[in-house]
Amino acid sequence: MPKFPGLSGAEIVKALQKLGFEVARQSGSHIVLKRNGQGCVVPNHKEVKPGTVNGVLRQAGVSPREFEEAL
Repeated sequence: MPKFPGLSGAEIVKALQKLGFEVARQSGSHIVLKRNGQGCVVPNHKEVKPGTVNGVLRQAGVSPREFEEAL
């Protein structure tokens, strides 16, 4: 899986919104996004570790290539 270093939670949310996800709710520093019944949780931190980004993409069912294009 590709590495996505230095991404913030806000940047991840914006990219996922371009792919059709909508913010369902926020609980503390975690943002829940949904698309067609499938959801994912994004930590709203200044910098999200690459492994966490890959985990979010697996939850969302989004390929790294698709995500990279949305950035």
